[in-house]
Formats: sequence, structure tokens, C-alpha cells
Amino acid sequence: MIIKSEETGTELIELSKLEQVGRQFSFLMACYRCAIMEVETKIRVLNETLSQQYDRNPIETIKTRLKNPRSISDKLRRKGLPLTVTSIEENLNDVAGIRVICSFPEDVYLIARYLLQQDDVELVSSKDYIRHPKANGYRSLHLIIETPIFLADEKRLMRVEVQLRTIAMDFWASLEHKMRYKKDLNCADEIAAELKECAEESARLDARMQRIRARIEYNE
Repeated sequence: MIIKSEETGTELIELSKLEQVGRQFSFLMACYRCAIMEVETKIRVLNETLSQQYDRNPIETIKTRLKNPRSISDKLRRKGLPLTVTSIEENLNDVAGIRVICSFPEDVYLIARYLLQQDDVELVSSKDYIRHPKANGYRSLHLIIETPIFLADEKRLMRVEVQLRTIAMDFWASLEHKMRYKKDLNCADEIAAELKECAEESARLDARMQRIRARIEYNE
């Protein structure tokens, strides 16, 4: 079905195609939501089982998010990619995201190791910004994983971005993110340097708290 302007006769849009794309996009987002639930469940099960083994919960908080349509389209445009449902699934790895907040740095790697050991989880890529922080001081472990979801009539492999960080890393990243978008700062360079120093102080605090916990656990 074609809608035409009464004044110019110009074709405005083909509704059947628009509706089809809308259904495909809606289905893909539902698949990403299912993937988030699947991975979140895996992580919560790990937290429960590891709490029995180590007599403490290695995870403090789990947060999830699904990219909104505007963010998706903006990212595709920045990359010079077509604005299609297929392009989203083939080129974007962070549509579905999970952030895992741990108490200590070693817990970050503990959760990551056990998650990646599962036979239905495949590591696509990883970026370790804890051992190799970004220039601004940002620290976090980023994993892109692929895992199956089981729908009514098919099994589908989906990608999810998992970010793992400590409480201190998350606190710094949240505040830095809020302040980054302030415009027309006369002292932007000084603030950036101070924020980086704060990130380094947070890292030293993480390391110190981890040493204290080890002394308590081993009664040294």
C-alpha cells in the first residue's frame, strides 16, 4: 500500500514494508530481552553457588539495560552502517547489556572465569580496562558473549555485553559519566586530570581493601 500526498503526488512511505520492519525490530528486541534474562540468571546462579563455596556473596548488584531505538540508530549512523534489523544483529554487540558490580577486583575475575567456563557461553571478545585502564582512568572488564535462547519454535544465538567492575569503579564511572557532558567548562583539562587521579585513588582503595579481606580470611 502506498500513501501519496494529495498536493504533490509524491510517494511518502510504503506501509507494508514499514510494518514488516517494525515487527522484525520488535521481535529482535524481544530476543535481546530474553538473552538478558538468560545471562542474568546464569550470573545469579553463580553468585548463589559461589556464596556457598566462599561463605560470602561475590556480587553486590546486577543491572541490566536494553539499548533504545534512538541509541541503536545513532550508533549505526556513526559507523556508516545500514539502518536495518539485520545490520543491528550483525554489527552491534552491546544492544543487550548487563553490569555486574562486585566487592573486590578478584571477584570480577572469579565471576568472569566461571561464566566463560559454561559450555553454552562463547566468548566473542574481551577488553580488560582494569589491568589496562582507559586514558581517563576508566576501569572495568568488558566481555561480549554469545549464548543460546530457546524460543517457542527455535534456538537462537544472541550476543550480550557483560561489564564487570567493583563498587569503587562503578561509583567513579557513574560520576564521571554525569560530569562528562557538562559543556563550556573553562577548566576541562584540570578536571579531567583530577578525575583520573580519583580513579587511581579508587584503584588503590580496591587493592587495599582486598588485602585487608585476605588478612581477615586467613587470620594473619
